[in-house]
Amino acid sequence: MSLPSAPHQVEFLHHPCPDYPHLTAWGIRVDGTDLRVLVAEATRALWGRELEEEDDDTPQEREEFLLRQHAPLYFDDDADGALARAHFLGGAQPELLDGDLYLLGCRCGIDACWPLSATVRATATEVTWSGFHQVHRPEWGELPMGPYVFARPAYDAALAAPVPLPQDPVDALLGEG
Repeated sequence: MSLPSAPHQVEFLHHPCPDYPHLTAWGIRVDGTDLRVLVAEATRALWGRELEEEDDDTPQEREEFLLRQHAPLYFDDDADGALARAHFLGGAQPELLDGDLYLLGCRCGIDACWPLSATVRATATEVTWSGFHQVHRPEWGELPMGPYVFARPAYDAALAAPVPLPQDPVDALLGEG
């Protein structure tokens, strides 16, 4: 019997929301790359087909749209991170998880408005994210990203000690802040 492989690393990030001080934003990096960058790459061609008619956008505007199509998840009054940890482990039964979770939300602050969803399965030894999809674009099907397998101890440690940031890391990618 071989041990499960866990080739990917996850980091959870949190930063304040400038306009809403009661909210804490929780972002994600997979193997050092912001999850929104991975989603931008996975949806670039899909959006390209939809946005061809609106060809007024500059390449920079189009890139900003792709990177900002999702936002970190926002948790209300979650200074200690308990709500976020419960969410990313499936709620009340973190020992064994099998189902869809929102991993990213909408820029408007209502996560369900434009979420990135994935099937998340957790065992005592690993957590797997697969089947990424945009619930409001079923015609896109499964997005070409993942699956990502994380060692459960490292996943739990990343959740317990999120990387604090002064601002949204996508701002720096776009030359802001």
